[in-house]
Amino acid sequence: MGGLFHKLRHPRRCYVVCAIPRSGSNLLTDGLHATRRAGRPKQFFLRKTESDFAATHNLDLSVGFAAYVRDISAATATSNEVFGFKLMSWYLNDFLGRLRETGAFGDAGTTDLDLLQNAFPRLKFVHVFRRHKLRQALSKARAHQTGLWKVQEGKTSQREPQFDAELIEQCLRESEEQEKLWGRFFQRIGIDPLRIEYETLCEDYEATIRRVLDFLQISLPRRAHIGPPATIRQADDISRAWEKRFLAERSAPQSVVQI
Repeated sequence: MGGLFHKLRHPRRCYVVCAIPRSGSNLLTDGLHATRRAGRPKQFFLRKTESDFAATHNLDLSVGFAAYVRDISAATATSNEVFGFKLMSWYLNDFLGRLRETGAFGDAGTTDLDLLQNAFPRLKFVHVFRRHKLRQALSKARAHQTGLWKVQEGKTSQREPQFDAELIEQCLRESEEQEKLWGRFFQRIGIDPLRIEYETLCEDYEATIRRVLDFLQISLPRRAHIGPPATIRQADDISRAWEKRFLAERSAPQSVVQI
């Protein structure tokens, strides 16, 4: 994939999907990707996956992070020059620090918003979140056990999940803290993102995808059809049984030890 091709596809518009684990981000980004008009939004800036993306798109990581940012943006932009990517709040500060350290997008005095907009032209923010926090924690606990973070046809679990109230409680606390990180970030940079609720996305998938496209000012060809999601919802009888048991155990009166 040569440099000329990259230049022809260099993005004029960018967006970031701001998420935390099990918030429905795969469901959303898969739908946007499938339109072929909204980039290919993935976690391009998660350290452990950068080498895989670089290999896939024939990029040279040795030239530095600033070049990688520019090259992956160009390589994965769609023909209408749109680039999308996904960020989790738990590595947001690491990502901002790496952008700043390059010196290519700003210096120590550059605000976080300006830093991001210098790196990603006309950047817009989409925040996907889940209304039902306990079900999110149940999903995360189950994914930890099975190794299935994205449920798709042909994928099998590494082991059978077992109810673990402590793990669920830990996942619930982690999710609450990670969501607060996004809230503080949006407040600090003065941005009101487009907010997409997972439950609404599941209930009306096509309309929600179209709402995001409208926000991003991306038009689809006339009569374009948005098909069903590739990602399968994890919720099933196991999830429902876990939820019922967790709520029952949580609300049960604690025994008092007499001394």
